[in-house]
Amino acid sequence: MAKQQQFLDVVDRDEAERRFQSAISLQPLGTESIPLDQCRGRILAEDITATVDVPSFDRSNYDGFAVRATDTVGATEERPVTLQLLDTEISAGVVPDGTVLAGSAMTIATGGMLPRGANAVVMVEDTDFDPNQGLLVRRAIAAGFGVSFAGTDIGAGEILLHRGDLLTSRETGSLAAIGCSQVPVWRQPRVGIISSGDEIIEPGAAMQAGLVYDSNARILADAVSEAGGLPKSLGIVSDNLEKLRARLAEGLQSCDMVLLSGGTSKGGGDVSYHAVGELTDPGVVVHGVALKPGKPICLAASQQKPVVILPGFPTSAIFTFHEFVVPVIEQLAGLRKKQPRSLPARLSVKINSSTGRTEYVLVNLVERPQSENTDHPELEFAAFPMGKGSGSVTAFSRADGFITIDRHEEIVEAGSPVQVQLIGQDLSPADLVVIGSHCVGLDYLMSQLQDRGFKTKLLAVGSSGGLEAAIRGECDLGGIHLYDPESDQYNRPFLTDDTRLITGYQRTQGLLYRKGDERFEGKDAETFIEQAIASDQCVMVNRNQGSGTRILIDRLLGGSEPAGYAVQARNHNAVAAAIVQQRADWGMAIEHVVDPELLGFLPVCQEQFDFVVNEQRQDRKAVAAFCTLLADPQIRSHLKSLGLTMVEPL
Repeated sequence: MAKQQQFLDVVDRDEAERRFQSAISLQPLGTESIPLDQCRGRILAEDITATVDVPSFDRSNYDGFAVRATDTVGATEERPVTLQLLDTEISAGVVPDGTVLAGSAMTIATGGMLPRGANAVVMVEDTDFDPNQGLLVRRAIAAGFGVSFAGTDIGAGEILLHRGDLLTSRETGSLAAIGCSQVPVWRQPRVGIISSGDEIIEPGAAMQAGLVYDSNARILADAVSEAGGLPKSLGIVSDNLEKLRARLAEGLQSCDMVLLSGGTSKGGGDVSYHAVGELTDPGVVVHGVALKPGKPICLAASQQKPVVILPGFPTSAIFTFHEFVVPVIEQLAGLRKKQPRSLPARLSVKINSSTGRTEYVLVNLVERPQSENTDHPELEFAAFPMGKGSGSVTAFSRADGFITIDRHEEIVEAGSPVQVQLIGQDLSPADLVVIGSHCVGLDYLMSQLQDRGFKTKLLAVGSSGGLEAAIRGECDLGGIHLYDPESDQYNRPFLTDDTRLITGYQRTQGLLYRKGDERFEGKDAETFIEQAIASDQCVMVNRNQGSGTRILIDRLLGGSEPAGYAVQARNHNAVAAAIVQQRADWGMAIEHVVDPELLGFLPVCQEQFDFVVNEQRQDRKAVAAFCTLLADPQIRSHLKSLGLTMVEPL
């Protein structure tokens, strides 16, 4: 077995950035001229000065008649002014022939060039035509009415756009308006991306045990594009130092920056650091930053080009990418420094942090009820920590933003004001927010609401968390299946004066095991649990604290904590997967997730899954739509096909 080595020499975030940026060039990479139809999203490298007036002639804004404004003085609906209508009709794109003299008018279309002598346009709806009298004008207008005069939009010699502007559809339209066909822009930095590891395979390849698809390369390539760079895939390299060394040299030759994904920790098989560590101009400047997640990031430089080894775990990789790589790409691409968008919120649950390093916590945002905002009226949102580790692929994409916990803070109490840095450009609140327990029936109902035009958000934090959020009014619905042994009832005993219950459905909870496991085959629930507790070789997979299933498991175990008790799966599917993959031998989940060819299922109870709603939110349109779905015969039929038993409302 290869001996593990520790390279980390941890520094704080600001010192890491200072060392890194002092070792690289941050000057924009030069300019290039590209066609107008390719410049959207690029950064302008020079001021653009208009060479023509826009409009380039006095232009009519309406279909109507070109007139002299003084000829309309005194005109009213009852006492119109009569003008002689000339034979000339002015269409768009036609230079008018003739002059509008006193007492005359000329027909003109929208966009038409104003004829000589005219200084206003009277709209066609403010006129009538009498063959015997001529044009009857029923409204007095001032000089300039209905006309865009030459140069009023853009004047020749005016600076239209400035160096450093990001070119969006607004800017490209302005460039087209002045006839600009070639646009000077800063060259995009070419960013080479290398994925390393024997376990990494390309999406589309056949999956085998122990392998993982390369999601990091896709995430990083698109993130590079979003930051203004030009990603270049340098492929997957196995844990072979010679091959990685050659691929790194190729990247440094053809690119302005090289990113390596994975290989920053202390494992003997991680060769990325060894390859980058051979660079000496100056090579590695930082290996280890006091961040969570993202501690093992490695920052280096060669030929003043940035070289970064990002952590292999997706969330760690994307955090450190945004922290250290994005600012460099933006500067190399000529982008002005952007202020991150953020908003204040209230933390919904307590967070324990580790002192000594800055921690980033992904959060989801939900709107708070207005009546609660008296203490902090500016805090319109509640921030729910997502609770997923750095290995999560989806956490970053599903989060609304993140909060930063200072390295000197150990605890952030529930209810504390926090500043949430937004990940996306837009934060549009969901029409329906559901917090609580996960269920396949709920997944289906949310999907149906999406099809009906509602934006939905589901935070699976367990039944207890869902109930608490509903009581605080921080969600529209709380999905719960909480059993009260004193009343022998589900859910209803936990309601408060401010909450109501929406009846859902029943589902079967039971014990799962691998098909053919003689320790469990044919056993009743009591014997099953006794067998599971008796042997350290019998490993369970648990559910997360606060979930209704966890409460049921703990009741069955009666205080015992068998092998695997500390391993917490966040949903029913994860329980089934752990048993199928032999990472565990048994667990508890709903019947729907069981593949009968692979897993055995011992029913334990029929539980009631309901939805709790705060009375402040029960009249919301999306809540009414949800209730309508639950009553729909076709929806109920499909829920039944998922193994759920529909219950009539009490």
